[in-house]
Amino acid sequence: MTVFAPAATVAEVVRQVREQVHVVSEANGGITAVTGDPTGRRVLATLPPLYPEWLGDRSFNELHGTRFPYVAGEMANGIATTELVVAMGKADMLGFFGAAGLPLPRVEQAIATIRAALGDRMNWGVNLIHAPQHPGWEQDMVDLLIRERVRAVSASAFMDLTPSVVQLAASGLHRDRDGRVVRPRHVFAKVSRPEVAEKFLSPPPQAILAALCAQGRLTAAEAELAAHVPVTEDLTVEADSGGHTDNRPLVSLLPRMLALAARVPEPAGYRRSVRIGVAGGLGTPHSVAAAFAAGAAYVVTGSVNQTCVEAGVSAAAKELLAQADIADVMMAPASDMFELGVKVQVLRRGTMFGTRANLLYRLYQDFESLESIPDAERNKLERTVFRASIADIWAQTRQYWLDRDVAEVLRAEAEPKHRMALTFRWYLGKSSWWAIEGENSRLADYQLWCGPAVGAFNDWVAGSFLADPARRDVVQVARNLLEGAAVLTRAHQLRTYGVPVPSTAFEFVPRPLA
Repeated sequence: MTVFAPAATVAEVVRQVREQVHVVSEANGGITAVTGDPTGRRVLATLPPLYPEWLGDRSFNELHGTRFPYVAGEMANGIATTELVVAMGKADMLGFFGAAGLPLPRVEQAIATIRAALGDRMNWGVNLIHAPQHPGWEQDMVDLLIRERVRAVSASAFMDLTPSVVQLAASGLHRDRDGRVVRPRHVFAKVSRPEVAEKFLSPPPQAILAALCAQGRLTAAEAELAAHVPVTEDLTVEADSGGHTDNRPLVSLLPRMLALAARVPEPAGYRRSVRIGVAGGLGTPHSVAAAFAAGAAYVVTGSVNQTCVEAGVSAAAKELLAQADIADVMMAPASDMFELGVKVQVLRRGTMFGTRANLLYRLYQDFESLESIPDAERNKLERTVFRASIADIWAQTRQYWLDRDVAEVLRAEAEPKHRMALTFRWYLGKSSWWAIEGENSRLADYQLWCGPAVGAFNDWVAGSFLADPARRDVVQVARNLLEGAAVLTRAHQLRTYGVPVPSTAFEFVPRPLA
């Protein structure tokens, strides 16, 4: 067997295979190995080089200015910080700033900070989260992203196409001198349902385009081009992830989406294919290698990045995450879509948030107003969850909405059920900020969005330099996941050629990588 590959990738596999085959030579990052003794050599196979940057779709790297097909996904409330995005950009990967839940001036400032640090680099972006309860905020965010010429936007939690996300994708479309459609902005649609994916993989409906033109949000030329191109060229398939998730298994979801992408008719005259990436459950080299082997064009990590030094959560929160195992997660009501019954996946171990949040939702379902809740339940809420009277919590909540959206207060004063929802959302909203700010008195109420991947990651890095959260920087995590995925892929390739590869060859111990 003759193998040529990068030294870092080959050496790991050679070490495991050495006792099974006779290694003749190692030089310049390649190896030559044969079966039998030196006098009876039999070459089993020849393998070409394998680099971590080659694991995905090369067009992803070319289009988005990256070296590696790897994305650090957005984490809301600025948990995916500007520092994280800049670090990824300088390491030739892509990062999205976690804009969800932040006021627009804060997002605008973050864009300026990232742009100042990365200069002309184009491998960075900002998140746009669907806000069905507050469509005005969603539209204002789209206007900001267009005005600031943000090139890459991750659109998450969308259950359907909205006029705002269509405007974001279509604004600025034009043809170059060769007649090819040029996108000044790339929308990464993060979806978990085929029916939603199909809408993003197709041109937007004419009714939406016509309405946007009538409102002056698109020109006639932009709308005409938008009718002939898919909304997105980069579709991120979200499996069992932290935060908003349908808990879909990757091995079932990804093939379904790849088949869908192959079946969706290519718009007439559009010659570029879409890329299907993967998010959710990616916490080890094994999961990353599996995603690429199954056809992913790129991978997106989330939960594991929240434990990194650049993440915008407190040291206490990172310590809780670093102790989690794969079963230490649960589903709890989402603050932004509480009344719709939407849930998010959160950390269970070390925090009571999930249990208390589910109690609030049960009470919301069972009663029509705060006043109709039995005294025993009200006293329990005030003592253990709110640590204040319900009247005080409503007063704080009312002032919050008066400063942001008076319509919410007017509705709450007319609809007792809505007032109860807003009051309960006080706890759901505050709990994530307590984790970010490190509020020690509220440690048991930290809301930390994460999936099973964080537990798998903790087990993988145990005993290595990445076991300590203080040494987990986002680039080292990314490089080790990619390098490990390349090593595992190489071991699998050797096995498919009949080489007796031991199971230990499918292990990769994290190490500092330049």
